[in-house]
Amino acid sequence: MKTFQRIALMAASAAVMAGCSSGVKLNDASVEDRNANANATSGVTGVDLTGKDIAPDGGPANVGRVVYFDFDSYVVKADAQGLIDGNARFLNADANRKVVVEGHTDERGGREYNLALGQKRAEAVRRSLNLLGVQDSQVEAVSFGKEKPAAEGANEAAYSQNRRAELSYRR
Repeated sequence: MKTFQRIALMAASAAVMAGCSSGVKLNDASVEDRNANANATSGVTGVDLTGKDIAPDGGPANVGRVVYFDFDSYVVKADAQGLIDGNARFLNADANRKVVVEGHTDERGGREYNLALGQKRAEAVRRSLNLLGVQDSQVEAVSFGKEKPAAEGANEAAYSQNRRAELSYRR
């Protein structure tokens, strides 16, 4: 995608998001460049990039796929860095691999707000992957808001499971 088209698309997206405002501010959060800590995998067992450790869905085996967020936040927490590193290594090993980052929220808040928050969560994970060398063409960020909960219930245990971004590989 050319730079002008990308800027036009981002401007159009921003206009749509602004029209969906619920009055609650979603401030831009920075995503830290953690290339210096790329070797700290936080317990990720690693991936054999020759292809023998590929999961049935085409993604990396033995690497997590879900990034959890705090309430009303889209800041990628430090404990997710190993997961993001492992997925970035897998994507960087083959430019033809693609992943969809699906942003989700808990049931609290309005539909428009949750769609916007889910998108910001997906975009935060996408930016984290980009900082580790993954190309934009390999990652799509989408939001499901509160429409696809991972856990049912109106309590903190369920809410914390639903505040997430899932990496979904496509064959």
